[in-house]
Amino acid sequence: MDVVRSPQELGAELRAARCRARLTQTQVGQAIGYSASAISRIESGRMRLGYDRLLALAGFLGVPPDRLTAGSVSAGPVLGTVGRPGEEDAVRRRNLLTGAAAVGVSAAVGTPAAADVPGGDPAAPLEECLFHLPAAEPLPLQRLVREATNARSHFRAARYSALGRALPGLLAAASASWEEASGHERNKASVILARSYVLAAELALKQHSDAAWAAADRALAAARASGHPVPVGEASRVLAITVRRSGNSASAVRLLTREAADLDSGRQHARAVRTTLMLTAAYSAATAKDRSTALELLDAAQEETARPDAAVPGLFTVDATRTQVDTYRISVLNALGTPDEGVSVARRIDIDSIPSLERRARAWTDVARMWHALRDDRKTFDALRRVEQEAPQEVRRPALRALTVDLLYSPVRVPGVREFAARTGALPA
Repeated sequence: MDVVRSPQELGAELRAARCRARLTQTQVGQAIGYSASAISRIESGRMRLGYDRLLALAGFLGVPPDRLTAGSVSAGPVLGTVGRPGEEDAVRRRNLLTGAAAVGVSAAVGTPAAADVPGGDPAAPLEECLFHLPAAEPLPLQRLVREATNARSHFRAARYSALGRALPGLLAAASASWEEASGHERNKASVILARSYVLAAELALKQHSDAAWAAADRALAAARASGHPVPVGEASRVLAITVRRSGNSASAVRLLTREAADLDSGRQHARAVRTTLMLTAAYSAATAKDRSTALELLDAAQEETARPDAAVPGLFTVDATRTQVDTYRISVLNALGTPDEGVSVARRIDIDSIPSLERRARAWTDVARMWHALRDDRKTFDALRRVEQEAPQEVRRPALRALTVDLLYSPVRVPGVREFAARTGALPA
């Protein structure tokens, strides 16, 4: 009998077929009874379907049944246990909880890591630990700060595999340290714990992992316990992004603007935090096609960057600067369906001046999406190659792999795209 191809191979095949058909993940999901996030997980090889459901999806996308198999073996075609929409999350969670029991002291902070595996999921170690943290001893706060700073450096340099390996031990140590501390020391430990969960949520969001919900919720709880506006703002921001990704942009905007309004302007760094909240709220409003709110929030964020307290180091992913406002303006205009308005903005941005590799890669991603929406495949590919130059792991994110596949099957043939797609995981090597 024939054996089903690997989830990664199937995902690439199905993603390519969807892109050829010019369908969104939402449209495909609605047609076969799954969410857009489930389709994303299927395409990235992180969710397995029962064979009947796989045939239904392949049939809808026009993929012949013989493309689902990889030769004859003695076993029958078995591909996971998910059979009905709504069951996949419960099954996946049970598997996570079962697998988490095997996580032990080897995840402790400072353990040497193996080399990165090309195409691997950086969030996989995180998913295994969130429901059952590995055992860890409390650490002195100074060392805990150093470990959190190292993890943040991994994120800003777009070393996502290294971050994924470091986070389980960091989260366990930070949690143990928080439980043991008291008084002022516990407030400090709350800040470190909150920032560690913020990083976990950021990584999960990049990989379209459902672990973002748990990480963001825990980040906000720890941040509020600290009483410090910076981690509260950071945690609110990642939670709002998670809410927006679930399809509720209006709620995300309400959460972000409320947090921005509640910030005590007299507290240190409050203006910088407010700027980042308004930038994320602007993009969230744009995804809901609320143009006036999105542009008003962008303008308000730009006004904040002119104030002395605005550009403060230490925020995880968004530096509160004029360049970041311009970068967000491109993404907002893309989301509003007016990418042509972003061309002049892109021309005036000095992306090389952005200090974080992760943020530079994100800026080039926004530029790539702008040119893709304007049907300029060559400039899209140029921008994608800049993403790869800045941060090779960034270009392997599910969203960018989908954009690469779409470019690959465009009527305009751009030299180098197929090799780029194979190199970055958009197609099987």
